[in-house]
Amino acid sequence: MTAMALKENRAGALTYFTAENLTVPHAFTTRLGGVSQGYLASLNLGFHRGDDPERVLENYRILCAALGTAPEAVAAAHQTHSDIVLTVGPEEMGAGVTKPRLPACDALITGLPGAALVVFTADCTPILLHDPVTGAVGAVHAGWRGTAQDIGGKTVEAMVRTFGCRREDIRAAVGPNIGQCCFETGPEVPQAMEAQMGPEAWGFVRPAGEKYYVNLKAINAQLLRRAGVTDIAVSDQCTACRTDLFWSARRMGDQRGSLGAMIVCKGGGR
Repeated sequence: MTAMALKENRAGALTYFTAENLTVPHAFTTRLGGVSQGYLASLNLGFHRGDDPERVLENYRILCAALGTAPEAVAAAHQTHSDIVLTVGPEEMGAGVTKPRLPACDALITGLPGAALVVFTADCTPILLHDPVTGAVGAVHAGWRGTAQDIGGKTVEAMVRTFGCRREDIRAAVGPNIGQCCFETGPEVPQAMEAQMGPEAWGFVRPAGEKYYVNLKAINAQLLRRAGVTDIAVSDQCTACRTDLFWSARRMGDQRGSLGAMIVCKGGGR
């Protein structure tokens, strides 16, 4: 089943989105509800954006409080547009937030109760995964390069391999990103998708003269289906259309913060 909208939630000034099919604490953040100032106002989760680190940490405290966790439990991806999936254990908790950052990776998985995972976006596609049977969770940053490398499907495979998840048990939510309405590209992007998916990729591409408009949400959802996931929620929000609500690299350039997609592992068992 695929839902076409996520739920908007508020906790004080904090505004974030959740998916009804994910039954553990999670959030796709907006730019609202934090303490950052100037062009970073107000919920910036990126320590690398030129923000005051204490303000960024306070933003994490605000978000974590809403999800019933703490910054010390969060492992943050160190993103390089790769297809690397890293498993988070006790030693990785806090990495990238209250401890030094992780090795390069664009997806995280864990089965450790209490651990929280976060990936960052500002137009790229965030994906959160949850297996309610084993309790395992995953967080994925899928830029167009990561999408073309099927990082979402590779994260599903890592959960199957590492935690014994069954593909049909895993639930997925594809969060806000730059929509097909705004993601104008040259031929290199659809060609990369075709290399991964075959001719089917062109069903998610709208040609416009020498340019192309690419539906990254739909492509990621289809790649998740190919990986065996059937319960997928898909956001209908475009980060580039709604810069009042989201950070957008395409619209704002470097004068912007980072959105976060966070999920908390609560454990489980067959």
